Amino acid sequence: KVLVLFSFFLDKKFGLKAQRLEAIDVTLSLARKNLHHHENLIHCLWALQIYASNVTVGTMLGINGAMELLFQVITPYRWTRLSTQASAQLICSLLTESNSRRAVHRGYFCQLLQLYQDWHHRDTSNNYILIRRGLLLCLKHVTNVRSGRESFLLIHGMEMLFRTTQNLDPIVNTVTQILRKTYPKMPFPSAEINSSYSFPIPGKTESSLSRPEDYFDEDTEEEIEKDCDNEDDDDLEKDINKLLSRPELDRPELELNQYMVMCPELQYNFQENELEPNDELNSVDIPGTLTSSCLHVIPCAASLKCQHKCREGDQNIEEEKQIQRTLERPVYREERKQKPQEPEKRTLGESETSFRKGMISSKGHATQEGLRNRQTPQFQHLNSCGPGCQEGTEASEVVTKLLERHPGNIPFHKPKLFMARANCTRSIPEYRVLAFPDLWGHQPPPYSQPLQQRTCGIQKVKIFDDIRRVVQPADIIKQVVFNLDGSDSLHSDQQNGLKFFSKFESGNLRKAIQVREYEYDLILNPDINSAQYHQWFYFEVSAMKSAIPYRFNIINCDKPNSQFNYGMQPVMYSVKEALQGRPHWIRVGYDICYYKNHYRNYGPAAAGGPCGKSCYTLTFSLVFPHQEDVCYLAYHYPYTYSNMMSHLDILEQTRNTKKIFFKRQTLCHTLAGNACPMLTVTAMPESESRNDLEQFRDRPYIVLTARVHPGESNSSWVMKGTLEFLLSNDRLADLLRQCFIFKIIPMLNPDGVINGHQRCSLSGDDLNRQWLKPDPVYHPTIYHSKGLLYYLKSQGRVPVVFCDYHGHSQRKNVFLYGCSIKETLWQAGCTVDTSKVTEDVGYRTLPKILDKMAPAFLMSSCSFLLEKSRDSTARVVVWREIGVLRSYTMESTYSGCSHGLYKAICTQKLLEAAGLFQKGLQMGTSELEEMGAKFCLGLLVLQLKSLPCSKKVMTQAETLLDLEEEIADLKSQRSDQ
Repeated sequence: KVLVLFSFFLDKKFGLKAQRLEAIDVTLSLARKNLHHHENLIHCLWALQIYASNVTVGTMLGINGAMELLFQVITPYRWTRLSTQASAQLICSLLTESNSRRAVHRGYFCQLLQLYQDWHHRDTSNNYILIRRGLLLCLKHVTNVRSGRESFLLIHGMEMLFRTTQNLDPIVNTVTQILRKTYPKMPFPSAEINSSYSFPIPGKTESSLSRPEDYFDEDTEEEIEKDCDNEDDDDLEKDINKLLSRPELDRPELELNQYMVMCPELQYNFQENELEPNDELNSVDIPGTLTSSCLHVIPCAASLKCQHKCREGDQNIEEEKQIQRTLERPVYREERKQKPQEPEKRTLGESETSFRKGMISSKGHATQEGLRNRQTPQFQHLNSCGPGCQEGTEASEVVTKLLERHPGNIPFHKPKLFMARANCTRSIPEYRVLAFPDLWGHQPPPYSQPLQQRTCGIQKVKIFDDIRRVVQPADIIKQVVFNLDGSDSLHSDQQNGLKFFSKFESGNLRKAIQVREYEYDLILNPDINSAQYHQWFYFEVSAMKSAIPYRFNIINCDKPNSQFNYGMQPVMYSVKEALQGRPHWIRVGYDICYYKNHYRNYGPAAAGGPCGKSCYTLTFSLVFPHQEDVCYLAYHYPYTYSNMMSHLDILEQTRNTKKIFFKRQTLCHTLAGNACPMLTVTAMPESESRNDLEQFRDRPYIVLTARVHPGESNSSWVMKGTLEFLLSNDRLADLLRQCFIFKIIPMLNPDGVINGHQRCSLSGDDLNRQWLKPDPVYHPTIYHSKGLLYYLKSQGRVPVVFCDYHGHSQRKNVFLYGCSIKETLWQAGCTVDTSKVTEDVGYRTLPKILDKMAPAFLMSSCSFLLEKSRDSTARVVVWREIGVLRSYTMESTYSGCSHGLYKAICTQKLLEAAGLFQKGLQMGTSELEEMGAKFCLGLLVLQLKSLPCSKKVMTQAETLLDLEEEIADLKSQRSDQ
């Protein structure tokens, strides 16, 4: 035996050689003759196992009747040594599909299942786990073929295995694999795979709107979690000529002149071109900025007087009852007057359902013409809305009382200003409801939240719960309680279950299905004009019971993995908590896991849908803090377009006009007619003298953009921190403004944000894939952003830094992606000719500075490689075509920090003392805003260290910021960890 084993390890073709020498037939013959001489038979079986390790020989053994022999040997619960060897040999034989099919066709599969059941029931002391596991592995191999899976279901194998594995941890992994493999693949519960809403794009057919094959070629460097040293070398750009090339202008040079108006700071008499505050809000049309889609005139803030209905509670008993009645009904915004000859555009007093049927077709179509007809908004007051007006008036009075109670202590948030801006926001579903968190505002909680500890074995528990739906279908309710595609889209009529709602700005929930009393399956809406991208969710839930654990399963996620498996939690906002003085989005949920489910997203190719695409489940449980509350759940901290616009209004009103040059202009309008604002921020010149004005104009440019992907709301919170610091009275901010002129586009994809998208614009395109050749019709924000950069380059004013803010769903911490030819060639294993390739290493300076200054930043996660799949992203195009050395993508995690100051030092020590382990803290809005401010400080240090700097600025900087001391402190803090 030892000699044969030694020969097998030395020669992997041992089985083939034995076949050529006819030793296999001899061994089979000896085994048949020694069926009752177990000491001899076991050696024959051992030899047959060695032979069967070769696939060809294993197939031949099956043809020659080896499996029949083995099923004679494997007996119910006796001769354990012989059964162990026989099951091991059978495992090797069933590795081939032909033998697996043979086992099914000859009825051995049923016998194999019966053998396992017998061993399971009689081995009460668990002494023969190896035999039982061996039989399960045989079952697993047979279920690799379709006939095996079908036979398994016919003989009720799923029910039997489910019953036998409830308390058997040693074999539960193998059983789980079998159950998941044989779970019937089901079509998705939603008949329509495209979005509930659509927007017809001129020149595009429906079949050309989405490209599922591109989905996993992600464009923000964020989808595959791997170290820089393990990057896919095949994707790295190795063509030295392409790396060194500088493409020509992608448009006529004369067209760049239209961007002169976007740079008033470059004109000598810039004061003459400065608009009054009201004019800025009126958003003067810019010649040539957009000629293909409707232009939208934003009315001045002073004229936007409106009342809105909110969901809320009240501490006063009588008001509480009144508010509670209000919470149970839809919350309407004020509607604009419609033309009387158009009967489909009804008054506010009519039901939401009937109103929607008039405005949007059965599939949710909204035409561009319909948007153009509403360029001049006129608000219809609730007290004159016609039939049903009493309900609207009552809601208006409740809102008025609420706003009187608003503490007004949320920085940079004014509910009335937000409502005014929300009424100007154009959405495809024509939202008439305001989400309470957006109206009331958010304050970061006064504490940090650690990454959630994952319960051991929780994924197996969740999978068994899913399988129980098949084996115990009587326990399943399967009732649709919310559906955007049907008439029950507002609320469920049931009395005991939860109520769902998502028809508000940035909301995303398509369908809710109650599967058990306190468990719900949720389906997300894909991006409009697309059949993919299911990640972002934001919805309202109400009518809950307190002290009851509810389970939510989002069943149509489409990414293979998620940070929800590594400590991340969704966020929740409670209306009752907010009214009690705690208006916080907080991380919630336990028993969180993310795994592949049994659904397949089937769809016709003509509809642009992926055929047979796998779906993934995000499941979490939570206990709501109050009875009959109204709560909002979201993937991450929401930040809507209306939030951004009202925030800019407040920043403009509160800025120091004597010190800060602030210009707010409309870069262009989106396909839906929403304005894309662009900001210019710098310090006012000290005087109107020629020298001071020249110094003002000669400041270098920094260009910042954000939110090209709507689901990456964390990028907007980082941008919020950047803007608030830049426009603050902080002396460092004043110094930074003296050093640079900032061009900031805080939201590159307004339409996607408004309509609850994850990744695309209304055209169904990923805008960060369009920078190579943006279309002025389909991608206006990208086209004109690139045009502005081209204009700056044509004026000899290439920005010193370009940074596009993003969010990252697969990694922790905050980090940068940059561009380096040498690092790319080195990583690809190419020889670098230093005589041809000369490169300024200044692209590494800013990341190194941030690593020392920003607690959430991690230099080791940064990458400066140039991949072929990223050629059309902002970072690469701006580096290659505009010539910006420091062109970056800044990625902020949705999850938390695994390094640095936010690794939760104190929490770590406490948990270790309790015998637990904690990886770090989750990122909140305060940490994200801090990152935006720290990025600004990093730019100031970059100016002092690497860029030309006047003696005056240097002196002021030395007074305000002792860099060496701050860096030493940070190093000391990190070394303590």
